[in-house]
Amino acid sequence: MPVNTLAHALAHSAWLRRTLAADPELAAELPARLHAPFTRAEMSERYAAFAVADEAMLKTALRRLRRALLARLIARDMEGLATLDEVMATISDFALFAVDTALAALKPELARYGRPIGDESGREQEMIVIGMGKLGGDELNVSSDIDLIFIYPESGETDGNRKISNHEYFTLLGKKLIAALSELTADGFVFRVDMRLRPYGDSGPLVMSYAALENYLLTQGREWERYAWIKARVMTGDDAVLADLARPFVYRKYLDYNAYGAMRELYKQIQREVARRDLIDNIKLGQGGIREIEFIAQVFQLIRGGREKSLQTRSTREALARLGDMRLLEPEAVTELADSYDFLRRLEHRLMYLDDQQTQTLPVDPAQRACIATSMDCADWDAFVARLNRVRATVHRHFEQVFFLPTEEHVSHPLSGLWADIQEDGAAAQLGELGYDDAPQVMRSLAAFANSQRYRDLPTKNRQRIDALIPALIEVAAGCDGPDTTLTRILGLIEAISRRSSYIALLTEYPQTLKRLASLYSASPWVSNYLTKHPILLDELLDARVLYAEPDWPQLAAGLAHQLDDARGDVEAQMDILRHFQHAQQFRLVAQDLAGMWPLEALSDQVSLLADTVLAACVRAAWLDIGKRHVEVPKFAVIGYGKLGGKELGYGSDLDLIFLYDDPHPDAPDLYARLARKLSTWLTAATPAGILYDIDLRLRPDGAAGLLVSTVDAFANYQRGKAWLWEHQALTRARFVAGDAAVGDRFEKTRFDVLTMTRDPGSLRAEVLAMRERMRESHPPRDDDIKHAHGGIVDVEFIVQYLVLGHAWRFPELTGNLGNIALLGLAANAGLIDHELAKQAQDAYRHYRRLQHALRLQEGRKVMPDAALLVHYAQVTRLWEQVMQPGPGD
Repeated sequence: MPVNTLAHALAHSAWLRRTLAADPELAAELPARLHAPFTRAEMSERYAAFAVADEAMLKTALRRLRRALLARLIARDMEGLATLDEVMATISDFALFAVDTALAALKPELARYGRPIGDESGREQEMIVIGMGKLGGDELNVSSDIDLIFIYPESGETDGNRKISNHEYFTLLGKKLIAALSELTADGFVFRVDMRLRPYGDSGPLVMSYAALENYLLTQGREWERYAWIKARVMTGDDAVLADLARPFVYRKYLDYNAYGAMRELYKQIQREVARRDLIDNIKLGQGGIREIEFIAQVFQLIRGGREKSLQTRSTREALARLGDMRLLEPEAVTELADSYDFLRRLEHRLMYLDDQQTQTLPVDPAQRACIATSMDCADWDAFVARLNRVRATVHRHFEQVFFLPTEEHVSHPLSGLWADIQEDGAAAQLGELGYDDAPQVMRSLAAFANSQRYRDLPTKNRQRIDALIPALIEVAAGCDGPDTTLTRILGLIEAISRRSSYIALLTEYPQTLKRLASLYSASPWVSNYLTKHPILLDELLDARVLYAEPDWPQLAAGLAHQLDDARGDVEAQMDILRHFQHAQQFRLVAQDLAGMWPLEALSDQVSLLADTVLAACVRAAWLDIGKRHVEVPKFAVIGYGKLGGKELGYGSDLDLIFLYDDPHPDAPDLYARLARKLSTWLTAATPAGILYDIDLRLRPDGAAGLLVSTVDAFANYQRGKAWLWEHQALTRARFVAGDAAVGDRFEKTRFDVLTMTRDPGSLRAEVLAMRERMRESHPPRDDDIKHAHGGIVDVEFIVQYLVLGHAWRFPELTGNLGNIALLGLAANAGLIDHELAKQAQDAYRHYRRLQHALRLQEGRKVMPDAALLVHYAQVTRLWEQVMQPGPGD
């Protein structure tokens, strides 16, 4: 394309034709500069050439600069040389430049008042200009208003001869800035300025102090203002104001599903205005328009932005992309919305290029229609309208999928009357017909809930939402096994969250979650108590694809690390992030477990991988929280023993840990001791989000009396020279879990060396038997206790430990951390035990673990010994007798 081609641009834009005709110098330079974007450096260079000396010259310089910039933007865009990103970024950058430049030029105009000084700090104050809307998101339109808010740090007064208050000073400065940008002169305007987004709108003060803004947001800030402040950006001055004042107002610490109702109401107001002003052809406000795409992105930002810092972005397209990465929107939906946004924003610019008018409404003039159709690569107006309608239909379809509320504008639930008249005659009979076993008792439970002071004292909106929920919950619970118990458990949840409107809103907004909720509450009291204790996990019920997806631990670990990095410096926030992550992943595994997706051994592997992931993240984050550390990556390892070491963790299992390091630095002992203490606190401290894990550190060298963290060499020396036999038994179920892999390798070598030591069979057997007897003294064997029964879990573990310690020197494969079932098989293959007895013990151990797991889910403590269990006990006892009776030469 020749550099002087302006045909498309001139044919499209009457404003460009008039401008170039009136400004021969600009007309001459434009073709030569067409291939270069209009950069900030060029803005500064051109402005400097005006040698601005007063307010009048400022207005002239900025308006002529805008004229040159807009002419080139139109030309570059229409000639296919500029992307949508360039157009939006260039005009947004010019707005920043214009505001900053104008403020600098206008302050001397107020020199007679002196400098505004803060009462508290005694320092000179600056006006903070906040850009809102598309300006804040670097998505400004070429002919758009700019939405501004003016604030300043402190009250006080100026220090000049004519003293005025800081409020008066900044009000004068703000008025001058507005005039400098928006006043219509012979050279046009720079930007129309809209101040209506400021606190109290048109009736509010033009400027406001930090304290006044904070008070307003805390006490009077409305839901729609949260939406507006998502895109807020500081254009001049200290940008910490947003983090300190606005972000806590916009982004809640919890998942805020109330945002749906607020956004839905705002949308209704917009649609009423669209209908009143006949704006159906408005591609911003009309159905399927730009605003609907923005609302889709922003409702998720309002709901989740407090927890997912990556959603705290001002850019609509960035927000959509991140929602896709998080699977909150399907990738196909993100692609369609992003493509639609691109189409609608390019169309919006072309509407504005026609005559530099702030319009998003399709033209009626046939010539303008032809221009628009051609500029959007369509053969004619009809073809363009067909394409536009497809785009708008796509956007509105996605909008409805996000914002459609099944409980709105529909007939009430069929059981609404039952709930409303729960104490009336006939309620019990109706509950019985639904399938409840003890219908009168269920009726009394529901009536007690309805009459409870807690329910009666609820805010009206919460009570209305609960009234809409209860009939649906009665229905879904009736379809579950044990409907009476299921409904009772769910009522406990509703009571627990009744004052937390966001959780009630979640269940109301997503009625499809109720069946999943009832299914889980029916299946396990442990699960129902866990969810009631951590209602934030209700969010996990929203998407079955995520809930039942096999964990991708590397991806999950990377996401967790990113979240922790975002919260660097805020230990409380990091601890909560870790807890939310652990609770969410454990809940997903429970749901998958109850759905029959995992064999028990594989499930234990997953629960153990979760602990590994959390521990690795804890080590990294806790270390980075230590000041004056001598290395960025600690030479430190976490070693897991017991169920963690053997990858047999269950829900709620304790973690048996020791900490090792290998670092010659003189500060290492103190630093790693601090790290170990910090890790213990991070894992066990109770925060509002709960705890991570209970831990046991008594397996470290010298037990509770020993150092919290040891060097690898000290650990090796202890294991070879001072450790008791039971500590070597424990070592059979130990592994490197998290931290420095090199330190972990040294531990594994020590473990191998210790386990393959030659031991006297008779002495080994005597010590193992003595240890087992001591355990029986504190835990007498009973058939209803599968762990400590004769032939129970502990006997299987002792058999395996004895075989490893007694024979690993000949069969080193026994040192593998493979689990008791696999090690029994290896021992049989090595000829150490009878194959049939080994198989029976393997089957018994599987059975024990399944029973133990089921007891955990049902919150039981004892098992009912049946004939099958007694047979397993007897088979393991036979293996015990074979292994533990003295052999020849003992």
